[in-house]
Amino acid sequence: MTTTAPPRIEPPADPAVRRRRVGLGVVAFLALGVTLTMLSIYGSASLDELAADDAGLAGAYAVAAPFFQGALYVHIVTACVALALGPLQFVARLRRSRPRLHRGVGRTYLGAVALGAVSGLAILPVNSAGLVGVFGFGALAVLWLVTGYRALRAIRGGDVATHQAWMIRSYALTFAAVTLRLWLGLLMGAQLALGAAPDAAFANAYAAVPFLCWLPNLVVAEALVRRRGLPSYALPAT
Repeated sequence: MTTTAPPRIEPPADPAVRRRRVGLGVVAFLALGVTLTMLSIYGSASLDELAADDAGLAGAYAVAAPFFQGALYVHIVTACVALALGPLQFVARLRRSRPRLHRGVGRTYLGAVALGAVSGLAILPVNSAGLVGVFGFGALAVLWLVTGYRALRAIRGGDVATHQAWMIRSYALTFAAVTLRLWLGLLMGAQLALGAAPDAAFANAYAAVPFLCWLPNLVVAEALVRRRGLPSYALPAT
């Protein structure tokens, strides 16, 4: 007589793990949405055609030198790659079961970050936010490079916990592509509700997002780092 083993009953997921999965799912959904939107817009027509339709920021780059136009396309493509791949780095099951794939995705992500940051610095002179954009988006690009480098250096040194902390910070900056658009819509909506003209509402909102799109992200990232017990920054005692 043969016997069959009783079916394995999976223990209920820890509430914290469940919340983390839901949060990562929301992040991945928003990231993929922005990625597909950006690629569909800038891959569907030339900058001149997009500028004529007043699509995105094409108007500022349609009249720019070919160098800046090329850098813009490099920035869009590499930033979208980083934005879409980033959430995969935080899937614990993938890290455990497919470590080689995890490393491959990580290398691709960090390569896209490096190219996205450098091309982002290259287009600063023609950004649509003026001097505020130079400082805000410039700081974002530099920190994007720094966090990616620190994540790479940590994992090459075998420090997994520090690597994870820096990857969280890195993707928080990558996610600025999403939060920029969320803040832009929120700020414009508030102004339009108060009777502002659409062009003025956009100009005012876009003047704020060069810093607003990433500073709160870093605050949230550091909170996540501390909650997970990873190496974090601590203010000096006074």
